[in-house]
Amino acid sequence: KFATAGKRVGKKDLALQAISFGNVYVAQIAMGATAQQSLLAMREAEEYEGPSLLLAYSHCIAHGYDMGDGMKQQKLATASGYWPLIRFNPALRAAGKKPFVLDSPRPSIPFKDYAYNEMRYKILTRTNPEDAEKLLQGAQEQIDRRWQTYEHLQNQEPAKFHPVG
Repeated sequence: KFATAGKRVGKKDLALQAISFGNVYVAQIAMGATAQQSLLAMREAEEYEGPSLLLAYSHCIAHGYDMGDGMKQQKLATASGYWPLIRFNPALRAAGKKPFVLDSPRPSIPFKDYAYNEMRYKILTRTNPEDAEKLLQGAQEQIDRRWQTYEHLQNQEPAKFHPVG
């Protein structure tokens, strides 16, 4: 249903798209990965005087695993770099502080260790193993590039912060 008939292009980075506006508070959270970061982001979003966007990882029965493992799967999504935890607060730049915070540690597991827990990804290994391997490799490369972009954003000085490029 998902992987076999799914799209063959990379996942859009909605967080980065919103950050590019420069005036939107943006956070990517996963309660199962760290409730503390999620609550901090919610508090900051509420306090921010302007538009806010919270992107929350939400496990779903259609992903094809036991819902009792949902919080564990959220941790794996973050540990693989598939769902990095970030916060972007434009008000910090105005105060001379770095506006982008990468709350996740560097990915510690490969994407496949997260993805192949879910039937929506695993099914393709049975129906088309060659295609599954290519898609998995492409996904890992995209995760690695996104991580490099996020590290770059985190290291920019406030006066020179440019969300894109």
